[in-house]
Amino acid sequence: MNGINMRKLFIFGFGFSSAAIAEQAKSDFDVICGTSRSEGKVEMLRSGGFEAEIFDGKPTPELEAQLANTTHIVISISPGEEDPVLAAFPDLIKLAPKLQWIGYLSTVGVYGHHEGAWVDETSELRPVSKRSIQRVEAEKAWMKLAIENNILLSIFRLSGIYGAGRNWFVNIEKGTSRRMVKPGQVFNRIHREDIGQAVVLAMRKNIGGIFNITDDDPAPPQDVVTYAHELMGKEPPPEIDFETADISPMARSFYGENKRVSNKKSKEILGLEYQWPNYRFSLKRLWDEGSWKA
Repeated sequence: MNGINMRKLFIFGFGFSSAAIAEQAKSDFDVICGTSRSEGKVEMLRSGGFEAEIFDGKPTPELEAQLANTTHIVISISPGEEDPVLAAFPDLIKLAPKLQWIGYLSTVGVYGHHEGAWVDETSELRPVSKRSIQRVEAEKAWMKLAIENNILLSIFRLSGIYGAGRNWFVNIEKGTSRRMVKPGQVFNRIHREDIGQAVVLAMRKNIGGIFNITDDDPAPPQDVVTYAHELMGKEPPPEIDFETADISPMARSFYGENKRVSNKKSKEILGLEYQWPNYRFSLKRLWDEGSWKA
C-alpha cells in the first residue's frame, strides 16, 4: 500500500454526493479515505471498507498522516467566511506532496440571478445569497492554490441534488410535498450518481476546469412535484403562491436566483453521458426501479 504508484483519494466531507463519488471511484484507487464530523459516521465508513477520520475544522495528526500519501482530493464541505479545508491546512501542498488533482464541489448558485436566461461556465457570476457569495470566494481560493502550485483543479458546479432517500417521492411519503408557484421560475436538478460519474471521469482523464453538472431540462418546480404525484397515483397538493407563502428565508432566497444552466461543456470535455438527463425520465426511473427509497 505504500508503493510509489499508489493512488489514494481523500474526500473532505463524506456525504450524500461524495458517497456516490467514492462508490464509483473504488476501482480507480488503492485507498479511499473520507472525513465526517460524526464518530458514528466514521465507524460506518470504516465498516464499509473505507478509511475514515474525524474532521471538525481543525487539523489533527491523523488527518495529516492520511494526506501524506494522497494523490487526489475532493472537497465536499460548504464554506463559511472561509473554506474550512484551506483554513485548517494552509500548508496543504506541503502536507500532500504526492497530490496530482483537486476536485471542488460547488453550486450553480454562484451564477446568481439571470432572469431565466441560459448560463454556461463563462457566464458572469452574480451571487445573491450569502452562501453563494461564500462559494464564489471559496472557488477563487482553490483556484489560487492550484495555479500557484501547478496542480489540476476541477470545479463542479452542481444543481439541486437528489437521489435515493432524497427526492420528491420521499417528500410525498413524509407528507411534506408542496407546489410552490412563482411565474417564470425554473430550476435545474442533478442525480447524485451523475455527480459521481462526472468527478470520476475528470480524475480518470486527468482533467481540470470548471464544469456545470446538471440535467438537460430546467423546469418549473411545481411541474416536477405534480409529475411525482401522478406517478404515485396521488392527488397533488394545492398550488401555493410564492409571494404569500410561509417559507424560510433560505428557501425564499433559492427563488431569487432564476436561470437555465447548460451542461454542454461537461458532455464535450468530460465525455459525460447523463444517466438521469431530465426530470420526467428520472422520476419515472426512480419510481419504476424503487430506487427512490433510502
